[in-house]
Amino acid sequence: MTIVDEPRTTETRSPDAAEILARAQAVAPLLRERAEEIERQRRLPADVVELLRDTGVFRMGFGKHWGGPELTSIEQTEVIEALAYGDASAGWCAMIGSDTGLYANFLAEPVAREMFPSLDMATAGLLFPVGRAEIVPGGYRLTGRWQFGSGITHADWVVSGAFLYRDGKPEPGADGDPHDSRLMMVPRAEVEVIDTWHTTGLSGSGSCDYTITDVFVPEEHTLVFSTVHGPTGPLAQPEVHMRNMPGVPLGVARAALDHVRAESAARADDYRLQVTLADCEADLHATRAGVYTAMRREWEVLSGGGTLDDLTPEERAALPLSRLHAFRTARSIVQRLYDLRQTAAIYRPNPLDRWLRDTTTMCQHVVAQDRILQSAGAHLTGGTPSFRLCLGITG
Repeated sequence: MTIVDEPRTTETRSPDAAEILARAQAVAPLLRERAEEIERQRRLPADVVELLRDTGVFRMGFGKHWGGPELTSIEQTEVIEALAYGDASAGWCAMIGSDTGLYANFLAEPVAREMFPSLDMATAGLLFPVGRAEIVPGGYRLTGRWQFGSGITHADWVVSGAFLYRDGKPEPGADGDPHDSRLMMVPRAEVEVIDTWHTTGLSGSGSCDYTITDVFVPEEHTLVFSTVHGPTGPLAQPEVHMRNMPGVPLGVARAALDHVRAESAARADDYRLQVTLADCEADLHATRAGVYTAMRREWEVLSGGGTLDDLTPEERAALPLSRLHAFRTARSIVQRLYDLRQTAAIYRPNPLDRWLRDTTTMCQHVVAQDRILQSAGAHLTGGTPSFRLCLGITG
């Protein structure tokens, strides 16, 4: 199906960080009530999308010069955490959709203002360059098929990575890259969604495949994370779109712990219950502290006028490592709680069953893979990271 809905407009005054977080926390119980339906539909229902939009989550990356709230990375992660506490798929889609304002930093501002007439517009798409973009006068002709278009069923713009070609031959990059690539922004109406999202978990995220066929993309609708347009600052950095991702697993882990504590109140003196809950609480506390400590240090340096290069190797490596650890630890916590509840956990719609599947699926994302460990380890030893962008390295 091809999606052609027009973007919505909402309030012109941006709520501040505290208000957006309070709205997200208020919406979480509603998302929990709709979790079965969200999973069954394999996408977010339209009214659930509007619930998210009304929190301000999609606008939280827009800078104050836009009239946006310009939440810090820490504040953004707290909002995603609150939404994921209600439902993992909703939290995941909120996290993806909220990148709109972050991408705006890498587009010429007059162009971005035309593209995003509302600050509450959502984006989706796969950033890895799997498409083909033929260089033509004024831009590119883009063709390809991409996976994992989380939130694409309600997105306004789709961003997709593509390799560049000139006259059918690979176009080398100015930096010596044998095959240059760029990110291409395409209106959702020019994208065909392929209904492939039948998965173990995160079923409600609508992360379908999609195709773009010979669509003209103006040069000004493309971007690279190495080139910032407009004001520089902490949110105009190459890895900025990865920072709030840990909010999803952290929110799910917290939800699972609170659920088991409530369900097990009658067994308060059970030794196994006490030990398991305490062990999981310790892991969550340490993991969450690692995520926020790494981000706060990064924000301190960047907001003080520094760059990512001003971080120590350990501080820079802590950013992707804390993200990976949040995903893997959340999966471990849910697995232990699932085992603790034994047969009570296996029946749908028990939320532990869904959280087990959700955390299993989200841990297949690249941010939770060994490639991150290799990249961080290489940075610490002076080697060659295989995924430089996770460290904010573009050169």
